[in-house]
Amino acid sequence: MSPDQGAAVAPSTDALPNPLPRPADELGRLRAAWARPRGWRALGEINNNLIGPLFVATALLFLTLAGLLGVLIRVQLAMPGLTIIDPATYNQVFTMHGTVMMFLFAVPAVEAVGITLLPAMLGAREMPTPRLGAYAYWIYVIGGLAFFSSLFFGAAPDGGWFMYPPLTSKEHSPGINTDMYLLGIGFIEISAIAGAIELIVGILRCRAPGMTLGRMPIFAWAMLVFAAMVVFAFPAVIVASTLLELERAFDWPFFLPERGGDPLLWQHLFWFFGHPEVYVIFLPAAGMVSMIVPAMAGTALLAHGLVVTALVGTAFLSFGLWVHHMYTTGIPGLSLAYFSAAGFAVSVPSGLQVFAWIGTFAAGKRVRIATPTLFVFGFLFIFVLGGLTGVMVSATPFDWQAHDTYFIVAHLHYVLIGGMVFPLLAALYYWAPAIGRPLSERLGRWAFWLLFLGTNLTFFPMHFAGFAGMPRRIYTYPAGMGLELWNALSTAGAAMVLAGGVVLLADIARNFRPGRGSDRSPWDSGTAEWLPSEDFGLRSIPRITGRYPLWDNPRLGEEVTAGRHFLPGTLTGRREALVTSPAEALPQYVAVIPGPGFAHLVAAVGTAGFFLSLAVSAVVPAAGFGLVALAGFLRWLWTGTDLGPLPARRDGVGAGLELPNYVTGPLSTSWWAMVCLMLVSGTAYACQMGSYLFLWLVNGDAMWPPAGMAAPQGGFGAAALAGYLASGGVVMLASRALRRRDALPGLLLPVALLLLAGASPPT
Repeated sequence: MSPDQGAAVAPSTDALPNPLPRPADELGRLRAAWARPRGWRALGEINNNLIGPLFVATALLFLTLAGLLGVLIRVQLAMPGLTIIDPATYNQVFTMHGTVMMFLFAVPAVEAVGITLLPAMLGAREMPTPRLGAYAYWIYVIGGLAFFSSLFFGAAPDGGWFMYPPLTSKEHSPGINTDMYLLGIGFIEISAIAGAIELIVGILRCRAPGMTLGRMPIFAWAMLVFAAMVVFAFPAVIVASTLLELERAFDWPFFLPERGGDPLLWQHLFWFFGHPEVYVIFLPAAGMVSMIVPAMAGTALLAHGLVVTALVGTAFLSFGLWVHHMYTTGIPGLSLAYFSAAGFAVSVPSGLQVFAWIGTFAAGKRVRIATPTLFVFGFLFIFVLGGLTGVMVSATPFDWQAHDTYFIVAHLHYVLIGGMVFPLLAALYYWAPAIGRPLSERLGRWAFWLLFLGTNLTFFPMHFAGFAGMPRRIYTYPAGMGLELWNALSTAGAAMVLAGGVVLLADIARNFRPGRGSDRSPWDSGTAEWLPSEDFGLRSIPRITGRYPLWDNPRLGEEVTAGRHFLPGTLTGRREALVTSPAEALPQYVAVIPGPGFAHLVAAVGTAGFFLSLAVSAVVPAAGFGLVALAGFLRWLWTGTDLGPLPARRDGVGAGLELPNYVTGPLSTSWWAMVCLMLVSGTAYACQMGSYLFLWLVNGDAMWPPAGMAAPQGGFGAAALAGYLASGGVVMLASRALRRRDALPGLLLPVALLLLAGASPPT
C-alpha cells in the first residue's frame, strides 16, 4: 500500500462486507496492538476505554465533594443565628461549592461520558487524538484536586463562583484566594477546550462508513454542538481571568472605575461564558435522554430531525442570553427588550425536545419502567419546573424584584440538577452494562426516590424564601422575618439528598466494575455502542445503514465479531482508526494513532504546576514547571503527531478497499484539530478586542488607556507578525524537504520552533 499525501480514496460504502474468513493471526495482532501496559506503566495508557471511565469517576468524586459543601451550607442556614462555621470560611465554602459544581463537575462530566461512549456509538475504535483526551484528563484531575485542597489551607476563593470585581480586586482581596481561582480554574478550562477539540474531530471524522450526519445518533449531535459551544464560549472566561490577574499582579486597572476601568466588563465576559454554559451542560444531557427514551419505549425517537434542529437552535440562541444576569446593572431599555425576547425564544427549542420525548413514550410499544426511566421522568418534572421559572425571570420587571434573592437560587438548581444531574444518573444506570457490570435496580430505585424527593424538598421552599426577601450569599439571618420554616425544610431536603447520594455511591462501589461490558443491551437498544467489543473496541468497523443499526440488522454483532466488516485487523501492527468524510462518512484513510506514553502526562504535570505555582507567587518553580511542560509537548509532538507513512498490508481494510495510511492537508485529522484551535484563539482575540472597545466607549479617548498605563506599541506587533511569517516559511521549506526525504527538516524545524517562541512581544 503506497502512502498518499494528496487525495485519499473515497469508495462507495454500498460494497458488501468481505465474507471471506480472515487470517488466523489477525485477531491476535489486533489485541497485541491495543494491549494495555501493566503495573505503573498503565499511567501512560490513553485508550478511551480507560480514560473515559476514569474521567467519569473523577467527575463523580467532585460531585460528591461539592455536594458535601452544599450540605454544610444548608446546615449553617438551618436556623437563624447559627455559627457552625465562621463567616470567612462560609464564604470559601459557598464559593467552592458553586465553582466545583460548574467547573470541576458539570462540564467535565459530560465530556467524560462523550469520551467513554462516542467511539463505540459512532462505530469507531478510538478518537483520532487520544493523547489530547488523556492530557485533558490529567490536567483536570491534578489541577482539580490541588484547587480543592486549597480549602483546607484557608486559601480557597471567597468571592463567589462568579468572582465579581471590585470585591476580587487586590484592595479588597489581598490574599491568594482570588489568584487561586483565576489561575487554578483558568487553566482547568484548557482541559475542557482540549476535550472539545478531540470530540469535534472524532465526531466529524471517525464515524463508521455509512453513518451520515442524518444517521448520526442524537447524543453525538448533542456532543458536537456542546464542543462547538465550548470552543466559542470558554475563551471569554479565560480572557476575563487573565485580565483580572494582570490587574492584581501588575496594577493594570481593567476593572477599577476610578482609574478608567469598569467592573461591568468582567460581567460581560464572564456571563458570555456563564449563561451559554447552562446549555453547554444541558444539551449533552438532553442528548443522553434522547438515546434512553427510544430504548425504554421500544421505538424510534419522534421528530429526530426537529430534535437535532432544536439542539443547534438552542446553542445559537444561548449566546444571546448573557445579559439575563445583568438586568439590574443599568442596561439600556432596548437592550433589555432584546435579551428578554431571547430568553422567551430559547424556551421554544427546549420545549420541542420535551414534547418529542413525551411523544416517543406515548408512541412506544411498551415502556420499560426501570431505574433509567425513573431518572428520565424525574428530569422531565424538575427541568420543566426550572424552565418555567426561567421564563419568569426573563421578564424584566419580575427579574428586578427577584434578582439576588433565593428565588434565583431555586431556579438555578432546578435547571442544573433537573437538566443535567438527573439525566447523567439515568445515563449511568443505562450505560453501565455497556462498559462494565450493571448497577442494582433495587438500590437504583432507592437512590432515585431519595434524590427526587430530596431535591424538591430542598429547592422548592427557596422560591418562597426568595419571595419573602431572603438575599443570596448570606452567612446567617435574623429571626422573625418569616424565613425559619422555609430554611428548615430546605435543610431537611438536603439531608435526604445526602442519603440518596450515599445509596448511589454504595451501589457503584458494590456492583460496578469497569470491563468488557455486556455483549447485548439489557434494554434492547438499537444503537452501535451495544455491539460486542474488547479493549480495542470493535473487532471490525460496521457499515451503518440506519439510525438504529441493531434494530435494522439483529445479526450485526455477530458479523462485527467475525471480522466481516471494515478494518478487521491492523494494517501496520499499530493502533489504527478508520477516518471517514465529515458529511457522508465515506472511508478516506486509515490513521495510525499513538499508543501509551508519558509525554502527555509530563506536559499535564508541567501545565498544572506552572499555573498553581503562579497562584502562590512562586515564580521560580513556575518557570521550572513551564520548562517541564514544554519538554513534554515537544516530545509529544515529535513522537505522536506525524509518524509518516508506515509499511502496511494490502487489502487489509476489508470489502475490497485499499486505503492509504497517511495523508496531509485538509484530509488529515491533525489539520481539523488545528482549525479548531485557531477558532479558540480567534475567539479569545475577539474577546480582547471587544474588551478594549468596551473600555474605550465607556471612558472615551481621554481616559483610556488611563494615565500611567502605556498604549500597546505597534513595533512589537510588527515584530510578532514578522516572526510568525518567518517561522511559517521555515515550516514550508521543511515540508518540501520532507517530501524529498532530505535530512534538512531535522535542522529547519528546531529553527522554526525558536522563531515561534520568539514571535510574541514582551508585555
